[in-house]
Parts: sequence; structure tokens; C-alpha cells
Amino acid sequence: MERFLTTLLATTTLVTAFSGVAQAADSKKVFFLLPNTTTIRFESRDAPFFVEAMAAKAPDAEVIVQNGEGDPARQQRLVEDAIAQGASVILLTSTDANLAAGSLKAAETAGVPVVLYDHDAVGGKAEAHVVFDSLSVGQAQGKRAAELISAMEKTPVKVARVKGNQGEYGTGQYEAGQNEFLQPLIDSGKVQVVCESYTQNWDPVLAQSFAEDCLTRNGGDVDVFLGMNDGTTGGSVAALITQGFKPGDKLVTGGQDATVEALRYVAQGWQDNSVLKDLKVEATYAADVVASILAGNGVPKDLINGKVNNQYMDVPAVFLPVSNITLDNLGDVVTAGVWTWAEICQGIETTDVCKKNL
Repeated sequence: MERFLTTLLATTTLVTAFSGVAQAADSKKVFFLLPNTTTIRFESRDAPFFVEAMAAKAPDAEVIVQNGEGDPARQQRLVEDAIAQGASVILLTSTDANLAAGSLKAAETAGVPVVLYDHDAVGGKAEAHVVFDSLSVGQAQGKRAAELISAMEKTPVKVARVKGNQGEYGTGQYEAGQNEFLQPLIDSGKVQVVCESYTQNWDPVLAQSFAEDCLTRNGGDVDVFLGMNDGTTGGSVAALITQGFKPGDKLVTGGQDATVEALRYVAQGWQDNSVLKDLKVEATYAADVVASILAGNGVPKDLINGKVNNQYMDVPAVFLPVSNITLDNLGDVVTAGVWTWAEICQGIETTDVCKKNL
């Protein structure tokens, strides 16, 4: 079923009529605008989960899912088209947070409420922001990296930092959280940052290119690749594979999203960790917010537990909890119902953890 939904979503537009009932011409329309196809979770997980949750919470609504394909101008056109089609609410995961002001302004002018999902969007009005606590994500990543680095006998440990999309709220928070644990090691001389770069639009291909260049410039003498999501860590792993390294030769840490591909890397020893963000929980909370707005009740006050400043306003935030997944607790994602062992172990059945659990 998920593969079917993913295929449909990849065609750019998915219109779902819930409960098998034909939608009336005046039915309320919700547009879920995704950022890109390079961060695969949005099409394969978030969108289907949101569609499912809306079916339960607002069964008379029509949900339309579209993808910005990594192009901020395209996404703004999708926003404008959604408004022209009579959107009741737009759930927006910005393609580029720094170039979203035009989209937010168009929606505000048209009186269409916007709820931000996961990514922030700078410079305009939004009703709420549903997101995992970004600072906590960075802290989890930094704490794990610091523990592993501190256990290394080598000094200095040479670290490459593969950061997220520059200027985004999330990227800034991940960096701040990581720095709480990494900066003392830098100050003490235990860590030497030999390469660091932001990754435009979180593109794994760009992350791989950066990692390959870092390895080349340092003659392969890089001990740790510290990313900010599974795309940036995946790019580092791809670079290591391309240059002939083996699992365990280098430490790759700082994953986030617990994508099935990243979890396979964890099982194989290529990647150390991924911060689990239960995407079904995120999509369900987003549906709670959207359904409440559709019903005329605004954003549920009991869900708001923080704020995100987007340089235009303090957007009321629904912050969600996170946890770190490593080889030692890989089964937690199965217990949580995020993935099955069969899905995680597809193609890597001979790894120790898969032999134990299949």
C-alpha cells in the first residue's frame, strides 16, 4: 500500500476522496505541499500518514498532495494555484525556508491559513508550526557524537561537519544543539574540524560531493562525519563506499528521521545513529491542527508548547519529542510501528541484527 501511495505521490498530485464518498463541489480542500523528492520521507511516509489521519479526523475534506520538486518558485506557483482552487488550509513544508515569504504573503492576502510542517518558512504569517523539537534533535546528535569521540584514543579526532540547509530555523537549532557537546571538545583540542559546509536543500548528492572532496583534500584522514539528517549522513556513507572504505573504517553519525535506508546503514555498521522522529505522530498532530481549523476552532491551544520565530512573527509551535536510535536499540522503531524488521532487513538479511530478528 505504501509503495502504491509513493508512486501516486511521485506524479506530483494526489487527490484523495475519503470514505469512498464523492466529494461535493463545495467540499473543504486541504493542500499538503511537500518540499522535494530528495528527502524521501515526505512522499513515502509523511504524506500517506497525513492522508490517513485526515480520513479519521475530517472525513469530508479533500486532501491534495503536491511536491515542490526542490524548486521554491515552483512551490510558490503551487501555493498560488491552491488558493485559486479554493484551498481552505495549506499545510506547507517549505522547499527553501528563506524563499517562502512570497508564498506566505499570497496565502495571507487571500485569507487562507497556513500551517507549517517540519520545515520552517521565513518572513510571513503562519497559524502554527508542527515540528519535532529541533534543539533536542541537535542535542541528541551532539551528545552521541561527543560520547563516541571522547572514547577514541586519537587526538585530535578529525571531524567533517555536513550541515543542513543554511538559514533554516531547524539547521540553526541542530547546530546549536550539537555545539553544546562538540565545542568543549574543539576548545580542548580533542576535536579538529577539518571540513564543514551547509547542504543546499538538504540534497544528499551535494552532501556526498562535499564528503568526497573532504576525503580527497585530507588524504582520507577524516575520522568522523557529523551530519544533521539521514540525507547528509547518507551522502557521507555514499562517499565512503565510492572511495573504497568499509563499514567501521570511519564514524558517520548525526542522522535524523530514521529512514529505512539509514536504519539499514546502522544495521550494517556504516552509520552509527539516527534520531527517531515518529512521522506518524507528526502527521497526526498536523491533522489535529488542520481539522480544528477546518471546523472553525482555530489551532488547539492545548497542543501549543512553544514558538518558532520566523523573522515575521512568533509562530505557535507544536513541539514533538525525539529519541536516538543506534544498533543497540534498533528494535525500538519496530516496537513503535515505524518499520518492520522485514523492511529494515530487506537486502541485508545476513547482518547479525537481522539474523537475530527475522
